[in-house]
Amino acid sequence: MTGTLFVINPNSSDTVTAGIAEAIAPLRNLPAPVTCLTLAEGPPGIESQAQADETIAPMLALAARLEPDAAGYVVACFGDPGVHALRDRTAKPVLGIQEAAVATALTLGQRFGIIAILPASIPRHLRSLGAMGVLDRLAGDRALNLGVAALADPDATQTRLVETGRALRDLDGAEVLILGCAGMARYRATLEQALTIPVIDPCQAAVAMLQGRIALAQTHRPGGG
Repeated sequence: MTGTLFVINPNSSDTVTAGIAEAIAPLRNLPAPVTCLTLAEGPPGIESQAQADETIAPMLALAARLEPDAAGYVVACFGDPGVHALRDRTAKPVLGIQEAAVATALTLGQRFGIIAILPASIPRHLRSLGAMGVLDRLAGDRALNLGVAALADPDATQTRLVETGRALRDLDGAEVLILGCAGMARYRATLEQALTIPVIDPCQAAVAMLQGRIALAQTHRPGGG
């Protein structure tokens, strides 16, 4: 399987895309080169189910244009909008960052916690977790009460991440934490150091997993049929 691993940020924030690119830098060229793209038609931040759903059609159109050069796709929005639709349209491997992060968390501890950006994000997380059949492993899903744009303030974000992560660890019993937004990528290492439990950046989890799929020529549609 040759080509480029495309990481598509379905919101229109180049700042978020740059943060994703920085986070997945250690995973470039292992084996596929990685290109991170911003969906220009997306909202500035995806904070609701309605906004997530509105990104699906333009994301599918972008993926169709990329198809001749693609080795695989990561949809870099927690909640995984359009992942199953994209799998219907390509034989190349496709991962959403929530699905990949949860699968990774299950190998690092018995119970995982999710740090959401806003309370409105939590219901769509829970719907996806229910579809995956992993709600019994969920310790809790707590919101920072910060929108995507507010995540650019490092001091406020770091403070709320530590407070929220500590509640998930100490009150809810989480043994692993998942950052519930692609815009949190830059904070993973410092949060893990502060709380001394594993912290998963979902974009890193998805790219690491997809690089393995590419190396093994493994996909949801063997033979491309």
